[in-house]
Amino acid sequence: MNRATCDPPAPSEPAPVPRPTPQELWKRYHRQADSQTENALVEQYLPLVMNVLGRLAMTLPEHVDLEDLKSAGLVGLLQALRHYNPACGTSFETYARTRIRGAMLDELRRMDWVPRTVHEKARRVQDAMARLEQELGGPPTEAQVARALGMTAEEYGRLLDEIRPAAFVCLDAAGGEDETGALYDVVADPNGEGPDEVAARRELKQIILQRLREMPEIQRKVLAMYYVEDLRLREIAEAFGLTESRICQIHAQAILSLRAYLQRYEAGLVQPFRGRSAA
Repeated sequence: MNRATCDPPAPSEPAPVPRPTPQELWKRYHRQADSQTENALVEQYLPLVMNVLGRLAMTLPEHVDLEDLKSAGLVGLLQALRHYNPACGTSFETYARTRIRGAMLDELRRMDWVPRTVHEKARRVQDAMARLEQELGGPPTEAQVARALGMTAEEYGRLLDEIRPAAFVCLDAAGGEDETGALYDVVADPNGEGPDEVAARRELKQIILQRLREMPEIQRKVLAMYYVEDLRLREIAEAFGLTESRICQIHAQAILSLRAYLQRYEAGLVQPFRGRSAA
């Protein structure tokens, strides 16, 4: 007798259980924040961690341990899940991305991987910008900063390239090395208000927004494309028809300009909520 006709039919495999949607997971999590649902949400939003890590890794040297940064990003994601308030009007993805990046930057600062000489050069540029702003009444151009530092345009461009890592990593620092401000939070989500924000924090955001409105258009666009639209530096360069290196220089100039402005604000040299005439 033919075995093919005698063997019992193979048991059919059970149909796969459909994965719950993010909306279903959030409803379940709000009803009861159990570890199983929390883990499912972490898995759902893990690509956010990898996206932030990938973008940040492009600005870091090879010796930086990306696994440590990934672990820090997962902690940031978990904190975002536990503290997110839908009533704040910001999407979870925007809120979480800010917290993930902040956790990674905290880890980078803990590593203290940026050489002290790079920090010193960045502060030198920032101080020159603050002085020029006081004199000019508005953001200085790259040419003006270069002259103030006694450099040619080419030398200043090379300096911006050298201090670029500090500009990327220190975006969310305010005037001082150890102070955590609202700079990254505002650039990435200028309309977002966290549930625990106090009046001083809101005033700082207004100061930064005021500065963003005064910056050259190309700097505003580069910041918006990088932090809001989530474009990579190469994509931004293609959009402007510039080299990626030039976009990095524009980004560094913009960030140092923002930090110089905050430095003047903390020194009492900037009046909040008041428009200023252009120089």
